[in-house]
Amino acid sequence: MVNCGLEEKTLSVGCCKCKALIHKAEGVPIVFFHGLSYTIHVWERIGVTEQLEEKKVPFLALDMPYGLKSSCQPKTRDPKTNITFAQEAIKTVFGDQAPVVVGASLGGYVALNYAATHPVRGLFLIAPAHAFDNDELVAAYRGFKFPVRIVWGTHDSVISGEEMRTLTDTLPNAKMLVYNGAAHSAYQDQPEWFKRDLLELYANAE
Repeated sequence: MVNCGLEEKTLSVGCCKCKALIHKAEGVPIVFFHGLSYTIHVWERIGVTEQLEEKKVPFLALDMPYGLKSSCQPKTRDPKTNITFAQEAIKTVFGDQAPVVVGASLGGYVALNYAATHPVRGLFLIAPAHAFDNDELVAAYRGFKFPVRIVWGTHDSVISGEEMRTLTDTLPNAKMLVYNGAAHSAYQDQPEWFKRDLLELYANAE
């Protein structure tokens, strides 16, 4: 089904040229960072882009330079390059509005780094990777005053529940959401829970 309000285009910002899904509307935008092996289309597959269109919520889903399958050139896992690309893409689409940022796995790591250096209204993280690998990033966590939700699936074999509980305890305004029976990509295993919880965070972040 073609959604008239949804635009798929290639954004050329900074050093990168990457595909994006864009929906413009009034209000705080949501920005999506996919996991290592995914692309922007994972958000379409679980129905979250359609739901946000229906609710007239602005959003931007980016194919990221770190993605193994992303339509993005050049490819790099360097956090600073990914964050600079994301910041410039967000500014191009939404100006200076601070977004709610959604990040899955490696995208969660990029989201944490983005929030450490740029204004955000909230974070929704699905089993973020490398959350404690960088001392400078960990030191920035105490300044995360915005609402944070951390999703972890009980069948996750990549990220431990203990690490996610520690991250939740470290961030000043975080809550852990446990998805029973879900694996590492918990939002794909429990898409209805994911969409419900994202809208709940969004309401608190507006």
